[in-house]
Amino acid sequence: MAELQTPSLTPKQDLTPKQIVERLDQYIIGQNKAKRAVAVALRNRTRRLKLPEEIRDEVAPKNILMIGPTGVGKTEIARRLAKLCNAPFLKVEATKYTEVGYVGRDVESMVRDLMAVGYKDVKAEMEEQLREKSVSIVEEKLLDLLLPGSRKEAKKSSAPSDAALITDGTASPSDTASDSSESTREKFRAMLRDGKLEDREVEVTVNRQQNVPNMEIIAGGSLDDLQSSMQNLAGMLTGGRHKRRTVSVREARRIITEETLDSMVDADKVADIAKERVEQSGIIFIDEIDKIAVHGESHGQDVSREGVQRDILPIVEGSNVNTKFGVVNTTHILFIAAGAFSVAAPSDLIPELQGRFPLRVELDSLHKEDFKRILKEPKNSLLMQYSALLETEGVSLEITEEAIDRMSFIAEDVNARAENIGARRLHTIMEKVLDEINFEADEHKGETIKIDAEYVDKKLSDVVQDQDLSRYIL
Repeated sequence: MAELQTPSLTPKQDLTPKQIVERLDQYIIGQNKAKRAVAVALRNRTRRLKLPEEIRDEVAPKNILMIGPTGVGKTEIARRLAKLCNAPFLKVEATKYTEVGYVGRDVESMVRDLMAVGYKDVKAEMEEQLREKSVSIVEEKLLDLLLPGSRKEAKKSSAPSDAALITDGTASPSDTASDSSESTREKFRAMLRDGKLEDREVEVTVNRQQNVPNMEIIAGGSLDDLQSSMQNLAGMLTGGRHKRRTVSVREARRIITEETLDSMVDADKVADIAKERVEQSGIIFIDEIDKIAVHGESHGQDVSREGVQRDILPIVEGSNVNTKFGVVNTTHILFIAAGAFSVAAPSDLIPELQGRFPLRVELDSLHKEDFKRILKEPKNSLLMQYSALLETEGVSLEITEEAIDRMSFIAEDVNARAENIGARRLHTIMEKVLDEINFEADEHKGETIKIDAEYVDKKLSDVVQDQDLSRYIL
């Protein structure tokens, strides 16, 4: 087993709350209150890990409740936060779960899914550390495919025999064959390294067996969990599935590299590290929490919604959940809940659940100036994305400031008159404006197309003027 550096629980960079906000500013426009809240929450997790063990266990995460309409950046803030702290991250919708006894997903499945994410991340990190060491192994396996039996012949002829000990110094036929075989192998090795054999076809055996440390068949689990467990059991009993495939050397290198790295990584060690990382720095983002809030007296479907809340409560409070990677304690997992709360209010959640989300952050609705900044400022902004896509066809876009201003105004106007979907409105507007250009891009290769306010009005005027039509198209 190759020596590995243990993946860290702490962030790659020890960022202050101010620095965290600055990083989030690169991707999310506005919402400073929400950014400050999550920045402090992240910093407190880093601080907790530096405390003595007897104090560390007493410090509970300050879970966050985000309140605001769709498309204003709630999910993006949580997702970017997880990337900053190198934490396992999972987004779930509260409406997918139901109380025990009803049709729906078991609430504990969110922890199992988070653990699967953590396992995958740690495994990828370890494989990356071993990638350089795997190159020589992969190369030898590729040469074995290109020259079947060459390595066995070389080993066989290299072993001393009685006949070899009494020769008069002349080379035996076996020695000559060995030299020839080794010479051929080295020639192929040089060609392989120079990339001259990438398109040559070889036959490889693909092993599809799933590498899991143990089994998970738990009473009360969901149908998905049971199905996964049965598949794992079938794989263990049959030894996995093997299939012969004829592929190019390029594809064979990818397949062999994956299998080699998989065999080099200690699955038990990965599971242990992933479990610790999930328990100490995992983040679960529960969206649409307002959809399970109970407004007024409980009856009918509302009873089921309250049941979902009560099932979620022990997970948020801290409980032990069985997973195929071991028992995971949720006490120090950071939960970020979010919802529009346009009908229900945060106070409509059961008191016990409210108390587990002490940090409340209200996100602002987006306006014209926000839309303008969203189009231009973030890393990999919308304008940059659409321009890059068309550049692959040799088409350049020149989008004027007036055009950006006009699209921002229309986004604000349609959001005000129809459903407020926040920044997602810009995607529909951009698609409508660039619809013709995207369709005919191959006919405009080498051209620079100017998008001005007049062009935007031409594409959107009919839709914007027709209020009913804008509801469906924009």
